[in-house]
Amino acid sequence: MENSYILAINPGSTSTKIAVYNGNNSVFLKTIRHECGELAEFKEVADQFGFRKGLIMQEVRENGIPLEEIRIVIGRGGLIRPIPSGVYEVNDEMIRDLNAGVMGKHASNLGGLIAADICRDLPDARPYIADPVVVDELQDVARITGHPEIKRVSIFHALNQKATARTYAQSCGMNYEDLNLIIAHLGGGISVGAHKKGRVIDVNNALDGDGPFSPERSGSLPVGALVDYCYKKGVSHDEIKKMITGKGGLTAYTGSNNAHQLELAARRGDKKAMLLQEAMGYQISKEIGAMAAALEGEVHAIILTGGIAHNPDLTGYIKKHVGFIAPVFIYPGEDEMRALAMNGLLLLKGSVKVMEYKQENFVEGFNPDSME
Repeated sequence: MENSYILAINPGSTSTKIAVYNGNNSVFLKTIRHECGELAEFKEVADQFGFRKGLIMQEVRENGIPLEEIRIVIGRGGLIRPIPSGVYEVNDEMIRDLNAGVMGKHASNLGGLIAADICRDLPDARPYIADPVVVDELQDVARITGHPEIKRVSIFHALNQKATARTYAQSCGMNYEDLNLIIAHLGGGISVGAHKKGRVIDVNNALDGDGPFSPERSGSLPVGALVDYCYKKGVSHDEIKKMITGKGGLTAYTGSNNAHQLELAARRGDKKAMLLQEAMGYQISKEIGAMAAALEGEVHAIILTGGIAHNPDLTGYIKKHVGFIAPVFIYPGEDEMRALAMNGLLLLKGSVKVMEYKQENFVEGFNPDSME
């Protein structure tokens, strides 16, 4: 495996992360941050493809990575059809679904697309994704919404939540599959998952309308007020989706998706910033409480991870509100790049089964009508 390079790509809503490994050795890690204005010129997320790929290849070349020795290009999985946890090679069907946005449009869709495009010029490299955001392990009762025309779907930070869960389990000398955990990923989007013995049996849809508000997401809005807003304002489908998924949360309240700036402003005594930060922590805490109920109160640990988990004021607020449920552990930042790279290393070693993205592997979900 000498000189077998792995290129890991993680396009997020506010950043593009790149990591290169030579076998088991980290060569470089780069986080390219994007302010709201930088991406505003692109009408759709798909339009960012060339911009983000160009930044990635520029970093690869500037860091002297020999392109001909890249064997694995592995991207963060996007909004494809619901599938089991695992590693998937990017095939034509996946590319079609990523481009079409079959489950929604998000920056993570670009991971597999960019990986596949890079590999077209590298004959010895293969493109993959691992633990995409649509990993679906929901228990049937968690899929019921209250109306048969609207279904709950599993869209969350599966890669980081799974990787962090395994890291915590290893630190305890235990197996992930033996633990009940609540994991809150705090980033551009916020997802809170109930992990029961290795399966995420319940989780909020962090993309577009469930759970806490975040730097860019509106989270769970009052349904009646949202319906009235749509009709009274006469907004289009695309406009309301952008309001919920890209221009909501802190962006709507402050004009910026920069949570670190909010943290600093709150620390200076800015009352609006203090209130917004507490409100975000309050909603995260309520979601954690809901997941404790999903686990019937049997929780070994609560884990806070993601970029915003670097904020001690926010994590301290959450810990104060949920510490009675279980011990709270902080794993700031994302483990996603290491998780992608380690999956790439397992591929090089031939010690992981590559799953095929095809109809037989899609998770159909529970249909209550079948019980009638």
